[in-house]
Amino acid sequence: MVIGIPKEMKDHEFRVALTPDAVHQLATRGHAVLVESGAGVGSGFPDSEFEEAGGRMISSKKELFEKASFIVKVKEPQPEEYGFLLPHHTLFTYLHLAASKKLTEALLDIGCTAIAYETTESPEGRFPMLYPMSEIAGRLSIQIGAHYLEKLHGGKGTLLAGLPGVEAGHVVILGSGTVGTAATRIAVGMGARVTVISLDLDALKRLDDRYRGRIRTLASHQIRLEKFINDADLIIGAVMLPGARTPRLISRAMVNQLKPGSVLVDVAVDQGGCAETTHPTTHSQPVYLVNDVVHYCVTNIPALVPRTATLALTNATLPFIVRLAEEGLDQALQSHPGLAQGVNVKKGK
Repeated sequence: MVIGIPKEMKDHEFRVALTPDAVHQLATRGHAVLVESGAGVGSGFPDSEFEEAGGRMISSKKELFEKASFIVKVKEPQPEEYGFLLPHHTLFTYLHLAASKKLTEALLDIGCTAIAYETTESPEGRFPMLYPMSEIAGRLSIQIGAHYLEKLHGGKGTLLAGLPGVEAGHVVILGSGTVGTAATRIAVGMGARVTVISLDLDALKRLDDRYRGRIRTLASHQIRLEKFINDADLIIGAVMLPGARTPRLISRAMVNQLKPGSVLVDVAVDQGGCAETTHPTTHSQPVYLVNDVVHYCVTNIPALVPRTATLALTNATLPFIVRLAEEGLDQALQSHPGLAQGVNVKKGK
């Protein structure tokens, strides 16, 4: 199979779909791997490493798409890339179509097959390619929130860790999945006061058992939610429904009641966001204010640590890429039901 790895075009997206080691594994299996020049530089992988691994460097994005039948990316195609996709292509990447009608319609019009990392399942029913990036985003969300709580960056000037005689900052985390659990770990480590609100009582029990009184866990309820986010210095939106739009838990009226200078980091923005006031931002312009509340809603948070993120993502994606390359699309989907779950669009449907 001819596999194409284009350079990412999303704002400040420095990750690359595969490492040189992964390219070597595919090349030794007899597959041709085309890599767009400069695709790995942002992650610390120069063109020379891909060439040494058996990849073929292509200087033109158009040429890469024309020659490859299997396109492997990190993030969803940008509007500038729609014209490169062809009906015979199989596209494997993060798609998040629930939050983008425009991209969905574009892929339907093209007629290609698009398989989403975030809805592909393991035999155990887990989401192996969603997990590592969610883990990274969850950990980073607290660092980012602490940064924007600084007065210089629009926040109220609260130190999450507090000081002897001074109360620590209050972090409210909405959701107890991978993002919420990772955010909890970092927030506790920084010494913040932490409240986790979730519908998943089993997950809350696991967090209670792990932190033994160092955090507060609450079953999600609208009145309770309003009470605790009103007291928050930092709110982390960590709610996710696989393949569906994130429910809006925080209304505009609720945002208007938050403390001036408080910060909302909505990690759920990829799937539409959990606040009515959420809209996607970029690393170039990551924040905006609504009623003096700082909103950070970047849709590709893990791009902040592209080296770590690329290594982690490749670990998760490579087994699926090998299956698709070795068996072909139709046989791979028939043989691996979890991979079939990842198909979001196929031949215009």
